[in-house]
Amino acid sequence: VQLVESGGGLVQPGDSLRLSCVASAMTFKNYAIVWFRQAPGKEREFVSCVARVAHNRDYADSVNGRFTVVRDNAKNTSYLQMNNLKPDDTAVYYCAAEVAGREYCPRSEGGVDHWGKGTLVTVSS
Repeated sequence: VQLVESGGGLVQPGDSLRLSCVASAMTFKNYAIVWFRQAPGKEREFVSCVARVAHNRDYADSVNGRFTVVRDNAKNTSYLQMNNLKPDDTAVYYCAAEVAGREYCPRSEGGVDHWGKGTLVTVSS
């Protein structure tokens, strides 16, 4: 099983980025997808999740209204669209997969079955 994130980079405040998480060697549709991030010197934190049923999504308060998570089961891919980026969004972003019920949208790391290696997002002027 492999999860590979991409799309990170250096951007200015107010810019947008779209992160991708491509899964392989797994039945993608059976997993909830969770995005976490870890800023320098801080613990990893929840960002967003999308349940197996794609309309069921959740966001951390800090990104709600700016970030949008989607999944494309045909492409085994989840996307995290990040708009109006702020310096506090600077972090390594990880996607994770958890076997879950159809409606379940995890917010914690405890049930994660698979992790990606992360992609760095730097927001700086």
